Amino acid sequence: MVGAMDIEAHPAPGPARALLVDFGGVLTAPLGQAFGRLDAELGLARGTALSLFGTHEGARRALSEHEKGQLDDAGFEAAFGAALAEAGASFDGASVHGGAAGDRAGERGLLELLNEGLEIDEAMVAVVAEIRGAGVPVALVSNALGSTLYDGIDLAEIADSAVISAEIGVRKPSRQIYRVACERLGIAPEVALMVDDLQQNLDGAARIGIRGILHTDAAATIDELSRAFEIELSTTPVEHASTSHEGR
Repeated sequence: MVGAMDIEAHPAPGPARALLVDFGGVLTAPLGQAFGRLDAELGLARGTALSLFGTHEGARRALSEHEKGQLDDAGFEAAFGAALAEAGASFDGASVHGGAAGDRAGERGLLELLNEGLEIDEAMVAVVAEIRGAGVPVALVSNALGSTLYDGIDLAEIADSAVISAEIGVRKPSRQIYRVACERLGIAPEVALMVDDLQQNLDGAARIGIRGILHTDAAATIDELSRAFEIELSTTPVEHASTSHEGR
C-alpha cells in the first residue's frame, strides 16, 4: 500500500516551498573532476576510477556500505584501492596510497585526494543562502564520502538541517532519506524541490512527490530555481569563483 501511494504522489501545484540540495557535485565541483585527478595520479584512463562503482562488485559494495555508515574510511580505502589495483592503477611513486597497506608517511589516502578535488562552488552556495534568506526552509541531503568531506564547512550556515547518509544509515536514492529531510523541515514532500547531479537520486525523490532539478552547471540551475520558487534571484555564477576544498 505504501509503495502504491508513493508511486502515485505528485508535486503540489504552485511554486516549491522547500529546498533539498545535494552536496558533492552540486555545492562543489563535479565529482568527475575529483575522480579525474585520481585517474591521472594513478596512471589510469580518465573515467576509470569512477566507473568501478558500477562495474566492480567489491568497489560497488564498499561504496554502498561506506555511504550508509557501515564501513569506515580505512575499510573503504582498502576495498577501493584493491579495485583500482585490479584496474591497473600504479601506486608506486604516487602521492596517494592504496589503503590496503595503511597510511604511509608523506602520502595521502584516496578519500583525502578525492575531497581535495571537490572545490566549493561559491555561486551555488550563495544561491542556496539567498533562497534560505527568502524564508524557504533548506535541507542538505548528501551521501557521505569520507568522514572529512564536510570539514571546515559550517553546515548550519548552509541549511536548516543536514541529512547525511552515514549518520542515518540510509543513502540516496532510497525514498526514506528524502522522507527524513522533509520531516526535519516540517513540510510535505509534495511542496519540496530536490537539486541533485544524478538522475537516479531525483527519480527516488519523485516517487514521494518531490519535484527535481538535474544540476549540470550553476547558471542553468540558478535559472531553474528562480522559476521553481518564483523568486527573483540576484546570485550569478560570474560573481563567484570556486574555492579549494582542501582542508574542508
